[in-house]
Amino acid sequence: MKTRGAIAAGHPQTAEAGLEVLHLGGNAFDAAVAAILTSFVAESVLTSAGGSGFLLAHTGDGRNILFDFFSQTPRRRQKAERVHFFPIAADFGDTIQEFHIGPGSMAVPGNIAGVFQVHSRLGRLPFRAVAAPAIACARRGVVVNAFQAFCLKVLEPIMLSTAAARRLYAPEGRLLKAGETLYMPELADTLEWLVAEGPAVFYRGELARRFITDCEQLGAHLRAGDLENYQVIEREPLIYHYRGRRFASNPAPSAGGPLIAFALALLADLDIAALQDTPRYSEVLTQVMRLTDLARAQVPGPPGQMLEPATLEHYRKGLTDQPERWGSTTHISVIDSEGNAASTTTTNGEGSAYVIPGTQIMVNNMLGEDDLHPEGFERWPEDSRIASMMAPSLVLESEKPRLALGSGGSKRIRTAILQVLVNLLDFQMPLVQAVASPRLHWEAGRLHIEPGLEPPPILPDETLLRWREPSFFFGGVHAVEKAGDGTLSGAADPRRGGVVLS
Repeated sequence: MKTRGAIAAGHPQTAEAGLEVLHLGGNAFDAAVAAILTSFVAESVLTSAGGSGFLLAHTGDGRNILFDFFSQTPRRRQKAERVHFFPIAADFGDTIQEFHIGPGSMAVPGNIAGVFQVHSRLGRLPFRAVAAPAIACARRGVVVNAFQAFCLKVLEPIMLSTAAARRLYAPEGRLLKAGETLYMPELADTLEWLVAEGPAVFYRGELARRFITDCEQLGAHLRAGDLENYQVIEREPLIYHYRGRRFASNPAPSAGGPLIAFALALLADLDIAALQDTPRYSEVLTQVMRLTDLARAQVPGPPGQMLEPATLEHYRKGLTDQPERWGSTTHISVIDSEGNAASTTTTNGEGSAYVIPGTQIMVNNMLGEDDLHPEGFERWPEDSRIASMMAPSLVLESEKPRLALGSGGSKRIRTAILQVLVNLLDFQMPLVQAVASPRLHWEAGRLHIEPGLEPPPILPDETLLRWREPSFFFGGVHAVEKAGDGTLSGAADPRRGGVVLS
């Protein structure tokens, strides 16, 4: 059979759903929507119909569109004494990370609106055909693999926090283990309901009524108007030129794309290829990450301001001077034989622990992510798009997609994508090697580093955290590449149990 496309995703069922739709005659956007819907089952610890995301599309006729269906803050902040919002600690083994959950952590979900809009604008097959793999997967159940079991264990305080979450993830009084089956028949029914009635039932109809009734009673900020007024926004992607290619990604008000472009701009004047396999490369990369963090904190205005020439020049000087977390997110990349490409990242945060009655949909905790609210949980602007680190991206050559890639991983999304781009474009690594190679990440004055990379020799030991083995902490980059002769190939991150199908 002639290859109709290739897909890289975080779970075999997710990728198989996309491939099935390609074989039915769907395009890359049909496949991406099918995969997103199926990821709500197969990767339900990472993403959800109650979550949000982005999809970067390149059409065969040369259009680039960024679909922003990320979470919106509520139109009105409720009084703190009425809000149920509390911290939990997630244990990664080598580090502990705090998250806030509860009904008060929920922002407006965008994933349902997003998949319907992408499909209506760019899809080919009927939505029922595109949703069928996800409905079948939810009804027959999905076997919990080792990575999903690990995720469940990390987020155990959330998954055991409410009766509805326990019924889903601990039906026998303990968390599901690898090899056991997660069943989501209520989600299957809900998806069929959405197929029949469209997204209005989620934002204005019976599902909205159930959700908002609980929000009013359980201490959430969300109200009916927040759902009714939610809109998917179509944006012009951010475009940055690097090493003769065009890097396209998520623009402001999100932060991920501008931060990656900022880091590439700092590297652009350096001969990075000459530093491969040397401690100097780790030193330069650490400096770039440190300066990117500084710029994000110091440059006023939206993230795009960081790319102003004067700002870049200021921080480039810092690069030449001597130098002084989990993310419940998943990514899907698809390129088809017609020249369409879809790069999509979706998330549920870590999940709020609240499940909409009768749906098995856990809603996000986007108001409880500290990286998304650096000024504090009580200071988020009302009725505003939350600035995400998610950065679904494309690399274009001669206006054609060469590469679709993106990552999960919260604060590590941008550094994971940056390092894969450097591996590909500077070091000329094959795609599989570029994705699997060891990574480092600078955060809060500490350098996290995987085995296989030498840390900068000037770095004090107290700032260094050497991980014992490669970890999903460092992101999960799933990528598909189209060679000059039209051959499609892919690479899925082994840190997150990814898979490639074509």
